[in-house]
Amino acid sequence: QGCPNQKLCASGATKAPDPAIAEIGEKLSTVKHKILVLSGKGGVGKSTFSAHLAHALASDTTKEIALLDVDICGPSIPRIMGLEGEQVHQSGSGWSPVYVDDNLAVMSIGFLLSSPDDAVIWRGPKKNGMIKQFLRDVDWGELDYLIVDTPPGTSDEHLSIVQYLSSTHVDGAIIIATPQEVSLQDVRKEIRFCQKVKLPIIGVVENMSGFVCPKCKNTSQIFPPTTGGAEKMCADLKLPLLGKVPLDPRIARSCDEGRSFLSEVPDSPAAEVYQKIVQSEFVFRKTHKTHPDKHCTVCMYKK
Repeated sequence: QGCPNQKLCASGATKAPDPAIAEIGEKLSTVKHKILVLSGKGGVGKSTFSAHLAHALASDTTKEIALLDVDICGPSIPRIMGLEGEQVHQSGSGWSPVYVDDNLAVMSIGFLLSSPDDAVIWRGPKKNGMIKQFLRDVDWGELDYLIVDTPPGTSDEHLSIVQYLSSTHVDGAIIIATPQEVSLQDVRKEIRFCQKVKLPIIGVVENMSGFVCPKCKNTSQIFPPTTGGAEKMCADLKLPLLGKVPLDPRIARSCDEGRSFLSEVPDSPAAEVYQKIVQSEFVFRKTHKTHPDKHCTVCMYKK
């Protein structure tokens, strides 16, 4: 009673699909692979992993890579990628992303803020509108990989990105965890979210999996896997464990300085795990095995 939208809701017009979904499908038709990076809890290194996954994929100069940051309230990608202070420019074909290298483009709301310290105090609808603009109005061009860095949790941004990408093929999600049970509890919720919205899970990465001393190379358990860590969780849930990235203080320093850890310390144990993840069949989709029910066991999509 008294709601100004009462007649509109009663008419059923609001149940029609958002026309932007089809527009986004058309816009991203030139993007071969789309990978979402998710985590149930903040502070597990999701943005760090997204940035270094993009760097690792872009090390192949024949590939075109883009990194989209949809963490509206906590955009850390500009700092990690060494792009703080950069601005987005408008062209006839839409917003132009900011380039780290010739084959690595980045887009984040951090480029639209006047200061890195500005707070984005938005409700859900405005966040959703911003994500829609990123997908529909950015001139991505032809891409081999679009990596989407999401905020922690299972709320507005996650529902929006899954809904807006529903008209286009999504390879799936890589879920970031840390070894302790407090983190894994939230990761299980994230896995359940993916199952409910029918988002394929490429695999799980255990971040901060032990500390490797840069000098003596000994490993210490900073976050003890009291319940078996991500390895046992993946075995229980029948999910691939893509890799276990050790904690290395040089990773944090590289992120703060906006440089790629993989090129700074390419022979480190953590860099080797990143390369193994990138070269895995689950990320590159090298092989597709099909069950009799015509479902692909790697990407979970019907042939």
